[in-house]
Amino acid sequence: MSLLIERAGALASLQDGGRMGVRHLGVTQGGPVDWVSHRWANWLLGNPAQAATVEITLGNFSLRAESDTCLAICGADLGATLDDEDIVPGRSFKIRRSQLLIFKQPQRGVRAYLAAPGGFQAAPVLGSCATVRREQLGGLDGSGQALTEGDRLHWLGNASAASRELPSHSVTPPSSSTLSVVLGAQIGDFSGQSLFDAFNSDWTVDQRADRMGVRLRGPVLHSARSSMISEGVSLGAIQVPADGQPIILLNDRQTIGGYPRLGALTPAAVAQLAQCLPGTSLRLKPIALEAAQRAHRELLAQWR
Repeated sequence: MSLLIERAGALASLQDGGRMGVRHLGVTQGGPVDWVSHRWANWLLGNPAQAATVEITLGNFSLRAESDTCLAICGADLGATLDDEDIVPGRSFKIRRSQLLIFKQPQRGVRAYLAAPGGFQAAPVLGSCATVRREQLGGLDGSGQALTEGDRLHWLGNASAASRELPSHSVTPPSSSTLSVVLGAQIGDFSGQSLFDAFNSDWTVDQRADRMGVRLRGPVLHSARSSMISEGVSLGAIQVPADGQPIILLNDRQTIGGYPRLGALTPAAVAQLAQCLPGTSLRLKPIALEAAQRAHRELLAQWR
């Protein structure tokens, strides 16, 4: 029961729910950047929410089936085809031995998630097989390497996995260009003009974007302190370095940081940002902590 990778760019990796409870060791969480699409892909096959999927970034990835099974794709539309037949994201489908599944290039979004019955198989490192290349942890052999040509992906479940239909509102990544932000402890260090600009201006996703973080280009933000004693940083934290251009920290971020922060994106907003190509225009919107927690609980309830 396997899939043979015939072509792989440098940006496809194995990701499960993430490496939690180890940040005190200086180890970051990893896991799917668009965790919402990851969960939906698993949900389609009746997998546990944390089961390992393949995160495919920007396409340039192909696999050949070495046995019959059922797969699911969610997240970005990367022009996937199965033996030249289009595969629309947000559905499960049967794949037979010798058929070729190809992800070409982005049509909409950045990252697609490929799920298999029971999740893909890999030995856990510190409780997770999530690939973090910077830390050389996770992946197929535990060394944190991206998936490469010739790798074989095995799955844990039965080929006749449960097949479900995705709710229509979840078929493609959300198109909203507004990201919700919970304000942080250093919000009072920013000038009034900077706060106005931060939440009333358009920001552009920079080319400098990866699984560690995404830079935004826009108005220069000014803080009363240019640096601070390093402290723990959360997923979605918005750091503002000396150049005044925000950096939003993602799954493979460092565990501590010493730049003042506007706040942090909500988990749903992190998933939205994960699907934004460089050049995308977006806005930041402050949200109260209680409202953010309520929205997150409502989102999680979809998978119960």
